[in-house]
Formats: sequence, structure tokens, C-alpha cells
Amino acid sequence: MAESNVPLRDFDEESETDSETELLIRRDVPSGKQNNNNIRGRRKSSMGYSGVDAGAGSSAAGGGGSFLGNLFGSNSFGSAAGQIRYRNERSRERAKHSNGSYSSISKLAQLTHTSSGVAGAGSIGGVGGGSGGAGGGSGSATGIKVTTGDGSAATSGGSAATGDLSNGATHSTTVIDPENGSSTVFYQHNRRKSKSRSIGNVCKLCLCSCWRKWFRPRELRARTVNLGRVNTEKFPPNEIRNQKYNFITFLPLVLFEQFRFFLNLYFLLMALSQFIPDIRIGYPYTYWGPLGFVLMVTICREAVDDLRRHQRDHEVNSQKYKRLSATNISGYEMVPSSKLKVGDVIIVEKNERVPADLILLRTSDRSGSVFVRTDQLDGETDWKPRLAVPYTQKLSRDSELHSIDASFYVEKPQNDIHSFIATFCMADGSEDTGLSVENTLWANTVVAAGTATGIVIYTGCETRSVMNNSQPRSKVGLLDMEINGLTKVLFCAVLGLSLVMMMLKGFGGPWYRYMFRFVLLFSYIIPISLRVNLDMGKAFYSWQMQNDSNIQGTVVRSTTIPEELGRISYVLTDKTGTLTQNEMVFKKIHLGIVSHDADTFHHIGQMIQKLSGNILQQQQGSLSSSSSGGESNKPMMFGNRMRRPEGWREWEAVRALALCHNVTPVSDDDDNRSVSTASTVTGGNNSPTKSVINIEAPGSTDTEHQYQAASPDEIALVKWTEQVGLTLIARDLNTMTLQVKTPSEDNDILLHYQILQLFPFTSESKRMGIIVRESKTGQITFYLKGADVVMSSIVQYNDWLSEESGNMAREGLRTLVVAKKVLTEEQYSDFETRYNAARLSITDRVAKVAAVTESLERELELLCLTGVEDRLQENVRPTLELLRNAGVRVWMLTGDKLETACCIAKSSQLIGRNQGLHVLRSVKTRTDAHQELNSFRRKQGHALVISGESLEVCLQYYRPEFLELATASPAVVCCRCSPTQKAQVVALIQKHTGKRTCAVGDGGNDVSMIQQADAGVGIEGREGRQASLAGDFSIPQFSHIAKLLLIHGRRSYKRSAALSQFVIHRGLIITTLQAVFSAVFYLSSVALYQGFLMVGYSTLYTMFPVFSLVLDQDITSETAVTYPELYKDLSKGRSLSYKTFFIWVLISIYQGGVIMYGALILFVDEFIHIVAISFSALIMTELIMVALTVRTWHRLMVLAELFSLALYLISLAVLHEYFDWEFIWSYDFLWKVSLITLVSCLPLYIIKFLRKKCSPPSYLKLS
Repeated sequence: MAESNVPLRDFDEESETDSETELLIRRDVPSGKQNNNNIRGRRKSSMGYSGVDAGAGSSAAGGGGSFLGNLFGSNSFGSAAGQIRYRNERSRERAKHSNGSYSSISKLAQLTHTSSGVAGAGSIGGVGGGSGGAGGGSGSATGIKVTTGDGSAATSGGSAATGDLSNGATHSTTVIDPENGSSTVFYQHNRRKSKSRSIGNVCKLCLCSCWRKWFRPRELRARTVNLGRVNTEKFPPNEIRNQKYNFITFLPLVLFEQFRFFLNLYFLLMALSQFIPDIRIGYPYTYWGPLGFVLMVTICREAVDDLRRHQRDHEVNSQKYKRLSATNISGYEMVPSSKLKVGDVIIVEKNERVPADLILLRTSDRSGSVFVRTDQLDGETDWKPRLAVPYTQKLSRDSELHSIDASFYVEKPQNDIHSFIATFCMADGSEDTGLSVENTLWANTVVAAGTATGIVIYTGCETRSVMNNSQPRSKVGLLDMEINGLTKVLFCAVLGLSLVMMMLKGFGGPWYRYMFRFVLLFSYIIPISLRVNLDMGKAFYSWQMQNDSNIQGTVVRSTTIPEELGRISYVLTDKTGTLTQNEMVFKKIHLGIVSHDADTFHHIGQMIQKLSGNILQQQQGSLSSSSSGGESNKPMMFGNRMRRPEGWREWEAVRALALCHNVTPVSDDDDNRSVSTASTVTGGNNSPTKSVINIEAPGSTDTEHQYQAASPDEIALVKWTEQVGLTLIARDLNTMTLQVKTPSEDNDILLHYQILQLFPFTSESKRMGIIVRESKTGQITFYLKGADVVMSSIVQYNDWLSEESGNMAREGLRTLVVAKKVLTEEQYSDFETRYNAARLSITDRVAKVAAVTESLERELELLCLTGVEDRLQENVRPTLELLRNAGVRVWMLTGDKLETACCIAKSSQLIGRNQGLHVLRSVKTRTDAHQELNSFRRKQGHALVISGESLEVCLQYYRPEFLELATASPAVVCCRCSPTQKAQVVALIQKHTGKRTCAVGDGGNDVSMIQQADAGVGIEGREGRQASLAGDFSIPQFSHIAKLLLIHGRRSYKRSAALSQFVIHRGLIITTLQAVFSAVFYLSSVALYQGFLMVGYSTLYTMFPVFSLVLDQDITSETAVTYPELYKDLSKGRSLSYKTFFIWVLISIYQGGVIMYGALILFVDEFIHIVAISFSALIMTELIMVALTVRTWHRLMVLAELFSLALYLISLAVLHEYFDWEFIWSYDFLWKVSLITLVSCLPLYIIKFLRKKCSPPSYLKLS
């Protein structure tokens, strides 16, 4: 028998469409082998095997546990033993079978197509030579019986299949192989059920695809971006969207945010209940009016805020850029940034925002470099150099970019702004270049100089800047959450009181209706006017902040959380532009034997002018020696130390500062200046001994030079060298030109240098160096500058560097040590060979390059120590001191270098004078983190300095321990923080401590931190308005944060706490009156005060005095700033707590009981007198309680009290429906109301007076 090796498909496996089911049965005709196969099958069946024996080509047909037996409903297949496959054919497989299978099978087999059908009931026995046919003779026709799922059967046998067609239920196709006699039956079922299953599967598929498309997060993947060809892959649109809502989601989301509060949800249920006539109490407008007012105010505020965000987004998305176009005559077309796609090549001009993430292809500078400002990305205003792809930079014009066939393979989008991996490849394989972050322009950076041409690689939500921004969240104040908790307690009180009433009344009749009526009657215990008063109070606090003359320019962008400013425990601030102005000023230089500051800088300029003659002589000597063919003489000033003239130290130091940097002079094309070099003659008629630079500016003799660099420190140093007479006038990748000022301004000297090597600054090396060759003397000099901690071991021995660097650091100056080393040609050649070999190394390239460089950094001559000051914002030091005394811990989160962050922390006095500073070393493993944290644990009272990388490792392995140590530290400085890390730090503090946080920043990199904090404060500064617009509050300078917290935050929290508790008291007291009334009058669910009295109680009669509490203040502004320690008590939340809440509950129960029982005792004949007496006493009690609560009277408070009293007196005369006119004017009414009011208020006044005398609050002790 020829065995089949066709793989079998699982019976339970379903195809995607389940559209057709086929049964394939293979059998062998030779009778001699049939019985053996059947026996084998029975043996397997009796041994417990069920299913298909693919190896033997037979099936288990005999046992009751047989899979096929259960499937087809027969115990035996007789001579039809063979290989059975039951499979669901996919449409692709069916097409393949129908197109190609029969043509190939026809060469090997005889095909007979028979349609057969068997009528419904019963099954046909096996057809064979013997009855019951388990096996037949050799000459008998063999048959196969197959029972379908619906009871029909098909029979086929011999060379032709026979049967009757019934109802068109089934179709079979039999293929007979003439070589081995095997037959294959293709059996097709009724397709009605499969069609219904197909429809269901299609619906499921559609729903799943819609869900994946709309709700599943987008999968980020690497991509290939073609240059010169069309990119067919789809990517997100390049749109900036900061909106919280759209047209469809606006109303549902706003309402959800409002009814998320139990207070508002309770009001909604109460208002809806008034549509049911059986439980209606009073007028519906008394419920719907305040609720509708609150919702309308909220909806309008959210709509205006979101509309402003939409307008800002539209403005950014509509900004137009030049996109290269092969079809356009001009070579480019103007398109809005929202229409840019991946693969577009665009041109970004100077001072333009980069609209998407680009790979830099070409620049206007021949060297292929361009400078960008990244302040909106990482907060650093330093200009950073970026390099174009070398191959595309060599092209003569931008239009040639369309003619090359190349591609970029770039990594998947991620939020790391400091790393990037990509490859540039030509289609013919002639070019293959690796690209890094130096070849990119991230979105929201700004081209600082020149023009850049780049190809778009990431758009929209996949750009680095968007991936580092978190979605804005709806912030809820802690006070609102506390009030939300109190309202739940009050709701339980309402249910409890209603249940007590029903227990006293009995659960007879429609008790549930009475129960709900009691709930409605006592619903005033949760005053519906609470939200109205609080929202109006928040708006008033915001208005006060914006109109405070002491903090002019303050803008409140979120009026929902002004009370949060009164509960702040942690302030997290950016450094650059927030604490500092990012303006570097050169303050001091120390030369070892003499120190110069701003008062003596002019002496250095005078010395350089005196030395100009020696410099000229030196250059003349070198030129004459070179022209005569002799060897170059060593410079007179530097070869022999004994012959060094006066001022050589100053000259060497100034020249080192003018050469050792990465600064480039900037010239604007618009300036009407011409720079010309001319050869003049000194000492001879035609000897070119001095190059003179003439700068011509219309109407001006002096021209101020502009510089660009990666660090403002370097610009400060170069500007200082210009001030003392040595000016950098030209620089490119290979050369540098300095101009020496002489006493005769017309004969200034030009010094030309060739740049041989440049070693940039890194956070690991903490130094930068340069090797230059002076063009005329040929002298090779290695200059190095860096932090004192690393330079002290590199320079020659000295006894002053450590002490002086410490003195400058204590003054808050950023110190740099400058040194030099003169190299011979042989020394430099040897170094260059080893350095180039290390740079070509495949393994350990960084370590090998560092080792070669360090071999040069030995025994350098110390030239000077410089001190540069980063100007702080106005009043930063006293502001930080105020916050520290107020119990607020200040953390500085910056993307800047560790040394810079430490300097600013010291100069700004973020770290106290008596506090130590612990710098957490670079941590990369769990063991390192454990050791460093243990080391910091032993240093109590020290401020902590940590980098972003070390922070990640500590949080990964020791999160609770690190947060415990950090939050206990008096100050924390996190340097090299990404925008996402800043937001993570804020979230960790919130989660670990449960305290309220305030984030302050001024750049786009601070937006995530500002949005995550409980109160976000944006500063509108040099880095744009992005942080200002994203913040809940906007201030013009950091010093305003102290008054914002200590004065306005304190007042907002204190006033809202008093206002909310008094409004709750107002509801509790009238509920107590209602409960006493219902209990006395046979537990009736009837309102004590009907109609207008209930509306007037919470509006006309008490609203103005109660709301006037927003004018109250416990201390003056001067006291709050003078004694910031008073702020510490606010973070404990004692102004609104369960203790103060239950005190007000007891007061309400006492006063309500006194008023109601007093009215019941004193009234004589009519029920209307009870209403008059109790309601009048209630109003008077409320007015007096407001007066007792006030701590500092304001004229508007007095006016509100008198106005409300006058309104009530007018109501007594007008509302005859509720008051008896004759009784009102009687003496009995007057003394009864006065007595009840006196009994309800006098004890409380006495208690308050005694408490103030015996245990006064802290603010009263000061006054």
C-alpha cells in the first residue's frame, strides 16, 4: 500500500470564514491488504487509540471510544478503512484546488462525478460482498457510507459512485488513483449553516477591526524612508492637538467630570425626583435652578478654555514651510505644517520652528553644520550643533535630492531625545552611513543660524516632543475631595434620619413613598447651594490674584484649584530660565599670583596692548626665518621663562580662553558690513608682516560681535577676551582667526591658527580640549579646560588651585581651570597616529580613544582659574529662603549638567549655608545603587544631587527606600532629567507622601511636570509661552511664587474652608428644624417652610452675608510674608477636617433644637406663628453666626449683613401668605424671637471667647 504523507489538520480547527467543509477519505482497493488494515485498525481501537493513524494509513474504526465513530455515528467503516481528513478549507485553498488540482490529478486518476442524495431518516448499511459488510470478497464492489451532520448520507463505490439525489443536499466528487487503486471522496455539506456562521464571523471581524483601529494603542515600528521615491506606508498626520475634547465628546465628558462628584450626582437625583408627582415637595426650580447654574458655568468655562487651546493649535498647524517639489517651477511649494508627511523634504529658515522630526540633509554652511536651539525640548537655551548627512551635503543644490535613489532606515519612535540610530543607504550600495542624534532636527527646536534642509522621518504623535508630553488631566483640588467625602457622610445622615422617622411611623401602607419624601425633606442637610458658593468663591480668589499689584502679570488659567496653593508641601522647579536668567557674566580670573575682577579687568587690556609690539616682533622673526630657509625660532615670549616680559601670564591666559572653545562668530546677511583684510607695511615698504581687519558699519565706528556656541559659559569667556583686546573674528572647522587690539586702532594684528584636533566636553570627562598650530610660528599647543575636580590631577603641582576654586564656588561662581602644553612635531605625529588608530577600532572604541587622549593630559602648565556667574532671577534667594522657612521642600529638576546644577543650587541658596551636599555617583547596577543609598543614609541633613540615569536605576531596584530618603532630604537636585522623568518624579512624590505638589517651569520641556503637579505654575520667559499656557497659574518671575503661596494660597484655603462649613451648617440647622417639626406633628412628611421661604432662606436672606466670608482674612499680607512658619499649619488640613465638621454638626443640632422647641413652647394659638417665630429666629441666628465667624471686618461684610436684614424685614411686611401682619408688629413676636436668638447664640460666643483667651491660634499670638 502506498502510504500518504499528507499532513492532517486538527478536527477542531476553524478557518476564518468557515464557508465550506470537505471530507477526504483515502482507501486501498487490493482486498488482500484490506483485512490486515482493518485488523490493525481494530487492534488500535481495542487498545484505546482513537483518532487517525497517519503513519499506517488506516483509521481506528472499531471501538466505542473511536473519534471517527463518534463523529459519524457508526461503529465500523467496513472495508472503507483508510486515511480520513476533516478540514475547513480557506477560500485560497479552494481556489488553488479548483484551478490547478484537477488538471494534475487527471494524469494519474480517473475522475467520476456523481451527485447522490439519501432521503432523510435512517442510515444505509455498508455495501459489500457480505451483509453487515466488514469486509467483502475480491470481486465485490466496495462501498463507503458517510453520514452527514443533518442525517443525509452519501455512498460511493468501485469505479463509480452511485446514489439518489434528494433535496440537493449533498455533492460528492470521487477521484480514483489507477496506480494503487486508492480513492478520494470530496464531500460537500449543506452550506446553509456555514453561511449563517460566515455572517456572524464577518460581524465579529468588523467589530474587532473597528476596536483595534479606534482604541488600540498604535504600534510603533522601525521604518524605511525613501529619498527620491514615493513613500507608500501610512503614518500619523503631523498635527499638534492639545484639546481635551472634540465636538462629540465635549458635553458627555464635561458632565461626567461634574457628576463624578457625589455632591452633584446627589443634586441631580433630587432634581429628577421632582418630576414624580407623588413625591414632589415644593417647586422644581428650587432644585434645578442652582444645579443648572453650576453646570452652565462649568460648561462655559471648559468651552472657552478648549476653544483657546484649539485656536493655539490651529495657529501652529497653519504655519507654512517650503517643501521641495520636482514639478514646481520655483523648486518648492508652501504647505502648512499639518500637511507634511513622512518622506517630505522641507527647508527650515533661520528662527523658524522645526515642524516635525527631521534628518538633516543639507545646510547653507559649506561645512554641513547648523546650530539649533532646543529650549522647548530640554530646557537648555544653549545652541547645539547639528551635522548634515555627508553624501547629501556634497550635492551642489537642493533640487538634486530628487534625482538620487537612497533610503533611510530609522529606528522606531521613542521618547529619548538624546539618542537616535539610523542608516543612510544608496540603492546601488555605493554609500552606507550610520547616523546619530547629531544628524537630526527634533520637532519644536528652532534653527538658530543659517538654513537647514531635512527629510521628515516622524510626524505628529510620533515626534520626540509629543512623546515627552503627557496628556492634560482635569485637576481636582484636595478641598473638593474632602468636601466630597463630607457630603457622603451627610447623605448617610439623611438616610439614617429618614429611616428613624419611618421606624417611629411604622412601615405600613406605601412606606417607601413616605421614606423617599422624608429623604427629600431632609435633603437640605446637603445644601444645593454649596457648589454655587464654592465656584463663585474660586472665581473671586482668582480675580484677586490677577489684580494684586505686588505680583503684576499673574494670570489664573484654572479657576478650580486656587485652594491648592495653600496646601503645598513640595515645590519642584526648573533651573534654566526659572531660577536663572541664563545670562553668563564673567566675574573673576585668578592667575596664581594675582586675581582680577570687574574692577581690574581694564589692567589686563592695557597689558595686552603693551605686549602687541612683542607679538608683532615675534611674528616678523618667524616670517623672516622661514623666508631665509632656516628653522623657525622658538617664540621669544614662551621659549625661555627667564625672558618672559611683564604681563605674559595675562596674555597666555587670555589667548587660551580665546582659543579653547567651540564658539563661532555670527554675521547676519542683512547687516551692511564689509570685512576686508589688507596687507600693510611696518618696518619695510612691501613686507606683508601684519594683517589688518577693517570693519565698516554705517554711522558707527564700533561693531559688537555676535557669537554662537553650545554653552553660554563659552560665549561669556570669548566676550570677555574681546573686552580685554583679543577678539575672535573668524572660525570654521579647520581654522580660527584672532584679532589683537593695539594702541593704534588702525594697525590691529591678526593671528591665524589651524585647528588640528578638537575634544568636545562630555559629562563623563568634564573637560574639553583643542590642539592648534599657529600659522606663522608653526608652534603646536594643546589647550585644556575643565572642572577643578578633574583638572587638579592633570596640571602641574600648585598650592593655590584648590583653595581658590573653593572660594569661587562659595560665591556661587561656575569655575573652569585652564591649562596648556606645547607639543613638538614628533610628539603630535605620534599622538595623531595612535589617536586615529583608536578611532578606527571596532571594539572598545570609546575606552581606547579616552586612553590615548589621557596620555596627552599629563603635566600641563596651569594658566588660570575663571569664575562665571549665571545671573539669578530677581529675588530668587529670599524667595527660596521663605519657602524653606514655610516648611516647603524645594526640588530642582533640570536637564543641565551636574556641575552647573550644583553651582546654581549653591548660588541661589537652594541649599542652606549649614547644609552639606551629597552627590550620588553614577549608578548603573543594583549593587551600586545599594552602596550609594547606604552612603547617603549616613549623611543626615544633607541635600541630595542625582542624575537622571542614576535615578532610573534607584527607582527600579529600591523605589521605597530611595523615596523615603529623598523626601526626608531638605533639598534635592535632579540633573540630566528628561521631560518624562520630571513628570515621573512629581507622580512618585504624590504617591509616596500623599502631599500636594507645585511644579514651576518656563519651557516646553516642563509642560509634563506642570500638568502632573497638583498646582502647575508656568513662567512666561525667554523660552516661549508653552509652559505659561499649560500651567494652572502663570507668573512673570519666580519670586512671585512666595506671595502666591503664602498669601493667596493661605487665604483661598482658609476662606473656602470657612465658607463650605458655614454653608453645611446652614443646611444642617434647617434640617434639624424640619426633623423636630416632623417628630412633634405625628411624624408627618410635610415641609415646615413652604415655597418662597425655602428659596429665600438660602438666597436672599443669608447668601450675601455667608458669601462675604470670602473677604475674611486671619492675618495681613505683611504678617504672612514676615512669618512664613505660619504656612506649615495649612498642610495639616486642620481648617477643614472631620473634627471641625462634627463641631459644626453639634452647633447646628443645638441651635436648630433651641429654635424649634422655643417656637413650639412660646407660640399660643396659630400654626403660622410657629413659622414666623422660628424662621425669624433662624435668620437672625445665621446673621449673628456670620458675625461671630468673621476675623477681620470688611466694609462689604457690614453692607451684606445690613442688606440681608433689610430684605427680611421687607419680606415680613410683604409676604402676608407666610406671616401674620398683626402678630409681626406685636411686642410678643419681638421678645420671643430675641429670646430664642439669644439662647442659641450667646453660649457659642462665650465658648469662642474663652477659647481665644486660653488657647489662641498661632496667628493671634503674633498680632
